[in-house]
Amino acid sequence: MEQQRSRTELEKRQSLWEQELRETGAIADEGALLSYIKTLDDHSDAEAKGDLLAMAGKSRANRGGHDALVLNWMEKALELNPANRIARGYLSAHQWKGMESLFEAATFPPLRETDNRAAKRKTAEQIIQICRQFLDQAETHLDELETAAKRNGQDARYLELKRILQESIEESALLLKAAEGYEQSISGVFHTSVHYDELKNRIKTLEEWKAAWASQFEGTKEQAEEDPLEELNSLIGLKSVKERVSSFYSFLKYQKKRRELGFQTKDSLSLNMVLTGNPGTGKTTIARLLAKIYFKLGVLPRAEVIEADRSQLVGAYVGQTEENVRKMVEKALGGVLFIDEAYSLKREGQTGNDYGQTAIDTLVSLMTGQEYGGRFAVILAGYPEEMRQFLDANPGLRSRFPQSNLIHLPDYDNEELMQIGEQSAADNDYVLSEGAKTELMNRIERERVDDTFGNARSVINIIQDAIFTKGAKVGEEMDVFTYSLLERDDFALEPDGDKEDAREQLSQLIGLNVVKEEVQSLISFVRMQQLRRDKGLQAVPIQLHSVFTGNPGTGKTTVAKIYAQLLKDCGILKRGHLIVGSRADFVAGYVGQTAIKTKKKIREALGGVLFIDEAYSLLSQGNGDFGKEVIDTLVDEMTRHNENLVVILAGYPDQMNELLESNPGLRSRFKKFFHFPDYTAAELLEIMENYAGSYQYKLSEQARSFILETISAEGVAGNGRFATNVIDEAVQAQAFRLMDSPFVEEFTEETLCLQEEDLRRALDKMGKGEF
Repeated sequence: MEQQRSRTELEKRQSLWEQELRETGAIADEGALLSYIKTLDDHSDAEAKGDLLAMAGKSRANRGGHDALVLNWMEKALELNPANRIARGYLSAHQWKGMESLFEAATFPPLRETDNRAAKRKTAEQIIQICRQFLDQAETHLDELETAAKRNGQDARYLELKRILQESIEESALLLKAAEGYEQSISGVFHTSVHYDELKNRIKTLEEWKAAWASQFEGTKEQAEEDPLEELNSLIGLKSVKERVSSFYSFLKYQKKRRELGFQTKDSLSLNMVLTGNPGTGKTTIARLLAKIYFKLGVLPRAEVIEADRSQLVGAYVGQTEENVRKMVEKALGGVLFIDEAYSLKREGQTGNDYGQTAIDTLVSLMTGQEYGGRFAVILAGYPEEMRQFLDANPGLRSRFPQSNLIHLPDYDNEELMQIGEQSAADNDYVLSEGAKTELMNRIERERVDDTFGNARSVINIIQDAIFTKGAKVGEEMDVFTYSLLERDDFALEPDGDKEDAREQLSQLIGLNVVKEEVQSLISFVRMQQLRRDKGLQAVPIQLHSVFTGNPGTGKTTVAKIYAQLLKDCGILKRGHLIVGSRADFVAGYVGQTAIKTKKKIREALGGVLFIDEAYSLLSQGNGDFGKEVIDTLVDEMTRHNENLVVILAGYPDQMNELLESNPGLRSRFKKFFHFPDYTAAELLEIMENYAGSYQYKLSEQARSFILETISAEGVAGNGRFATNVIDEAVQAQAFRLMDSPFVEEFTEETLCLQEEDLRRALDKMGKGEF
């Protein structure tokens, strides 16, 4: 019964795919088709498996033309089902194309009668080796041609290829014999001219057969060069960029036509461009296409792009920078000079010994001077914000790049990145299974955290990583799918290892019962809202930004780290790391730099938690302070990055209230408050014992009683930090006490026990301010 259901399912699927192939010429989801084919048995399902594999091959051929993968599938399909007409017909028409490179092995070194004896012997040895290698390959291909000729009804093309190859094999055998005779004659006393002449004639004859073989493949390659606009439109995504470049192309074409008609164009459109965008958005690709457009329309005499960066332009001493820039411009004459990350040439804060401004001044001079002006185009590229600041700070450069020549390349959306991934796999003759597509999307989501995400570059790297994983783990048994199908397991990342569970870490913290309960409650709320979203229900907005109040050493940073990991485990945060910052990490000493400094710190924290300790210190103390700029920037960036950034403000309760009241936007974004109370004497003792135990130390009963009584009676400042500092000092005191005793040599239990006098000495030392 089960077998009957499987057979019915197979027939149903096959019928649907046949219909899709017939109606559209291709099967949209080749990955699903190949994944299903892989589940079929080579014996019991041989005919159906061969038929489906032939359909997959035809679909791919219709979509992208002939390639090795299609040929491989068709050969396997015919092996499984010799009666399959699709595979037979395709191989009849295309199998011979895979033999074009056969004669590449038959390339012989030059034969010179004037060479000395050693050189002649080496040449003879090379000819002998080449002949043997060619004969081995040729015999195999001859068998294939004979099989193909029979299979395809004695097709005339196969018969002709077979004839040429047979003649070539015979000639190669004679050449091999002649080369062996020539080699022997060099070592002997016989005159070698006869052998030399025969060898030369045999090589000449074989070269003629080689040319005859090559003539059979003429006209099989596309000779026409792709139009740059067609190349642009074939790119995935970039709709606004395509429209902008197309308009630019149309205008240049219009100007060219006007010149041909004799109209004057006194002020021509600048060819210099600024391309802005994050990594992997296609800036270099667009620069190369622009160069092709300039060349095609006769605006520039070459389509070449010379790429340069700071390291190639900026020198280390006076005069070197001017020389470097001039050399690069000379290389780019007639074409395009492309400078990526152009803003790195000169930025605020660089020392007087930096020659970045010199590079800019020299470039402007050469762009406008009589010697090179108008003879090349410059394309600058980089991050949007950095490029804006860079150009604004260099008026001479800014005036050479009109606003109309600024093109912004947006980040790709997830659908476009998936298309890029599938295209990258196809370019390497692979197809993605459904599971592979799901895992690829997960990998994209995981890596897409901040502006450093490489867009297309990152996706291509993921595909290459999957191909490497597949190739590295294959065993002895390999089939057609091993070489052509990427599956879920090929994309899966290694687990994080034996990382301790964040919930377990939270529960093991000493004290903080209210805080632990509130954190667990918030995490449960987050999980519930995600479940509602998965079910298509309206989710309640999640407020994750928090305020941690409490004295130093009460565990705020520790809980923040666990909180970040819990949010990652929930799927809210992609990285789940903790970045700790203070006033010095945000506030700069001069105008304009505080916002940049703050954004840089926020960029580090994206995908995780930004923990600002003593956050109230950001409050401006006077007119010359830039703390308010930090707060304003922080509010803007929190809105911009939404759930990709969680901010925790920490400090004393009263001062934190004052900070939140300083900016209404700040107050509205922090709804969760966690108060960390001071530890009790019993909790501090437990922290000490746990900390000491982590290094295999323990406290004696007298030591425990002493520390508990002392803390209860006198009180302490520092909380958890105080506890760990006491143990550190006690360990040193114990070492000093025992160093000259017999316990050390024998390493008895006494060496692992901290006594009352060790704790007393530690407290006395800390009380004297020596710690």
